[in-house]
Amino acid sequence: MSDEESARRHNGRIHQDSGSASAALPSGIPRPWWIYQGTGRPLHDVSLEEILPPPPPWRAFGGVSAGPVEGDGRSGALSDADDAPTEPPAPPEDEQDAARRLGATPLGVRSDPEEADLVNAALILRRPLLVTGRPGTGKSTLAYRISRELGLGRVLRWPITTRSTLRSGLYGYDAVGRVHAAAAGQASEGDAHEPGPEDIGDFLQLGPLGTAMLPHRLPRVLLIDEFDKSDIDLPNDLLDIFEAGEYAIPELVRIRRRRPAVSVLTDDPERSTVIASGRVRCRAFPVVVITSNGEREFPPAFLRRCLQLRLPDPDADRLAAIVAAHLGRADDPRARELIQMFLERSEREGGLAADQLLNAVYLVTSQSHVPGPEWEELLQAVWHRLDSAAGST
Repeated sequence: MSDEESARRHNGRIHQDSGSASAALPSGIPRPWWIYQGTGRPLHDVSLEEILPPPPPWRAFGGVSAGPVEGDGRSGALSDADDAPTEPPAPPEDEQDAARRLGATPLGVRSDPEEADLVNAALILRRPLLVTGRPGTGKSTLAYRISRELGLGRVLRWPITTRSTLRSGLYGYDAVGRVHAAAAGQASEGDAHEPGPEDIGDFLQLGPLGTAMLPHRLPRVLLIDEFDKSDIDLPNDLLDIFEAGEYAIPELVRIRRRRPAVSVLTDDPERSTVIASGRVRCRAFPVVVITSNGEREFPPAFLRRCLQLRLPDPDADRLAAIVAAHLGRADDPRARELIQMFLERSEREGGLAADQLLNAVYLVTSQSHVPGPEWEELLQAVWHRLDSAAGST
């Protein structure tokens, strides 16, 4: 299918959807160029591969996967059969995690047009999306909504702490465990030996960032969560990886002549991949969602290469949709009353998180009795100020 045919098919699908869903999606009509619609509904009658334009020339990376490691465990090379690149296995689904984050059903309201504009621009330009906003406005869940709607599988989540480094996002290497395993083998075999290159893959695992940069045919979704907590050098270190689209694993580079291809674990449960010559180069640049509570400034060079989106506080319609998606009780009069109370208290308290509303609605609607005089005191505890919980997203 040509790019022109893909565009016509994509635009036709949009116009069909907008006519039938306009009553359910009062936030506005989708723009013709949007790929991500912001509804949470998976694509239908079309695949992302068919409608996603090719990357700009300066964002095309063209990575290929290594071929399978042969039975002797000491060989392997880039697959060039028929000049077609191979790819790692398709990412696993994790609907349970997505449902926990998003609810079992789509929201039923379209995202703010600015959000959809910037998500689609990030998709087309292959650029990271830096998402800011108050705690609890849904910054982290945006990554899961993108993945569910575009059918991109399990979200790779990298939670940032003050101890996070670029290497911890790329891969982990258990050198001590490898030495201990060699010592155990020496004791059982009665023959002194050093750890050999043949076993190194058992002690090396790619992290979320490293897995996202594998040469997948379709982009993976990478959530870099709470970037405010990062070390001062991490933004610039990360920028280099995003610009190059590749990284090296020194432990594998050193043994590339003896072991040109090594099978290692990835961040996906029970999944592995083959690394050739100790280097990884992406094929489809990942959909990168970086969340920040706006507690620190980032280097200008980093900001220049990101698209920046600030999420507003959810309004009554969106809060009702969130309640319906998670609990299916938005029409309950008690839920509607709580939504209004939540909005008023959120304004007084300087902002509350949507999950605090979900907690209150669940407490009320899951019980058969009407809350008594003690309810206000309990609600005060559930809807506490976020000053001391500003790291929550």
